[in-house]
Amino acid sequence: MTIKHLGLFLAAMTTTTPLFAQTPPPPPPAEAKTSAMPYVMAAGMSDLYEINSSEIALQKSQTTAIRSFATMLIKHHKMTTIATMKAAKKAGLTPTPPILDAGATASIAELQAAAPGDFDRIYVGQQIPAHQAALDLHQSYAASGGKAPLRMSARAAVPIVKKHIAAAMKLQAGKGMGGV
Repeated sequence: MTIKHLGLFLAAMTTTTPLFAQTPPPPPPAEAKTSAMPYVMAAGMSDLYEINSSEIALQKSQTTAIRSFATMLIKHHKMTTIATMKAAKKAGLTPTPPILDAGATASIAELQAAAPGDFDRIYVGQQIPAHQAALDLHQSYAASGGKAPLRMSARAAVPIVKKHIAAAMKLQAGKGMGGV
């Protein structure tokens, strides 16, 4: 390949869409860090994304470590959803069941469309920023949230989310994923 052709090739590669996108759900709105109902909705959406994405992982991943991680996420995020809903009711709120926004729905669609050889990397690539956003949400609400029962629930979620981040980082580093 000549220098001219190499230059054209590199230019084409940098102007096209990446072949292996990893689209995490968008972070929660700023008001969710201090206001009760936005916090409940954002925490519920985060949990629902984690549950749905992990159910897809159980269907699509052939990697034992990924499947174990997904199973853990489903179990823990179902528990945190229940805890958040109970705390919301204790705080005098009437929470609705969580729903995914357009960004989280797009992330789920990306996982569903992922080729088998790309799935694990895309899944873990979504999990890390999604959990970092969830950690920020729970830590912020625990420190500054407007309703005491929800602050307690947020505080209880923090170590769970930290555990998930550590596990996802380990998977991304290739430990338990065969270097993927």
